Amino acid sequence: MALVRQSLHGVWGSQWTFVAAATSATIGLGNLWKFAYLAGVNGGAGFVLVYLVCVLLVAAPVLVAEVILGSRGRSDPIHALEAAARESAASRNWRWVGWLSCATALLILSYFSVVGGWLLTYLRWLYDGELAVVSARQMGELFGQLLADSGRQMAMHGAFMGLAWLVVALGVSRGLGQVLRLSLPLLIVLLLVMVLCSIRMGDVAAALDFMFAPRPEEMRAESILTALGQAFFSLSVGMAAMTAYGAYAPDKSSISRMVGMVVFLDVVVALLAGLAIFPMVFAQRVQPNFGPGLMFITLPYIFGNVPYGAIIGTAFFSLVLLAALGSAIALLEPATAWLVQRLRWPRPWAALLLAAVVWLLGLPSIFSFSLWPHWRPGGRSLFAWIDWLSADVMLPLSCLGIALFVGWRMRKEAIRDELFVEHHRFFYLWRWLLRYIATPAIILILIAGLYHLWVQMH
Repeated sequence: MALVRQSLHGVWGSQWTFVAAATSATIGLGNLWKFAYLAGVNGGAGFVLVYLVCVLLVAAPVLVAEVILGSRGRSDPIHALEAAARESAASRNWRWVGWLSCATALLILSYFSVVGGWLLTYLRWLYDGELAVVSARQMGELFGQLLADSGRQMAMHGAFMGLAWLVVALGVSRGLGQVLRLSLPLLIVLLLVMVLCSIRMGDVAAALDFMFAPRPEEMRAESILTALGQAFFSLSVGMAAMTAYGAYAPDKSSISRMVGMVVFLDVVVALLAGLAIFPMVFAQRVQPNFGPGLMFITLPYIFGNVPYGAIIGTAFFSLVLLAALGSAIALLEPATAWLVQRLRWPRPWAALLLAAVVWLLGLPSIFSFSLWPHWRPGGRSLFAWIDWLSADVMLPLSCLGIALFVGWRMRKEAIRDELFVEHHRFFYLWRWLLRYIATPAIILILIAGLYHLWVQMH
């Protein structure tokens, strides 16, 4: 059965717009926040090397599969999976993969948006000069005060979601396309400026050794699994965003080339983020294994104690905020597209409803730091539980569903039509990686996440 080759929501103006939008979605907090602190906690170079291998051989094939689903279905993730299943004479129950991926996107966005609110707060502090010449202890106390202030967090969480809503409400051409096409070059320019500042003022030799000189004795099985999980997280695979963005891709475009460019830019940005952060960390004799507080305690302390720190800090947090906004837009779009297509709601109202839902879902994360800081069921805060549920359970399940459907159930001819490649060897190599490398790796991530939970609970 042939599918309708037209998206209800419009299409990107060019292949570059797709690349810019998809890259903006993948960069986000996953690369500029999570990648840096995970590399710091897991020993640096060994983690980086495993991460790069996992991106190329495991996560990228699933990313291609997700874009294929969107391009084939020309619809939101739920309807796209249902249409692709119908075309391949498969069960309609595969549409639940779309439901799961949309739910995963909204849940991840609920705490990403809280972190986005922290970024807005830090920009305000930099503007007011509150971070000038602060000690590490004072910076930690300031961050602690922010976490304890429910009202401020709720307001900034709402402001961040308001920015994401505004872009999504404007639609694919006027909103997402124009904003993301312009924001990606600006983001890369800001990142390059940060790298140059870090090289001039930081300890580049120590940073290069930390990031690119593997120390096998420091690698642990847990670090390898963490790098594997981060590969999926950083490419935004399984979060419905790439299915939605694939639906807006120009017809007869080479998905393999476009996704290849996205993966290349994503990896380059991750490495540049490390080069922007670690030289300054080592120059101040600070350990890089600070964990999630690296961005909100260690770096602000460094910016407050170097020449032109206010300017550098403002550029850095503007960069991260811009990246976080790109991710938020991508995570809000799939469910918005479903409401518009299924219920025929006006896009602004559909996006507003979902932004409000995400804001409400973010409240438990906020309260886990402010109202209930000592309530830690199973030894974890609510914020950590939400992160675990979305990133270690729902995300791998969504990726697994995509890999199984496209790799084993979707018609080969339909896949070939969407890939639009001339070389058959690439098709067979990609399909083999999707079936026999990516799928077992996803199952491993899922089992490892559940096993670690069982160990902690017992």
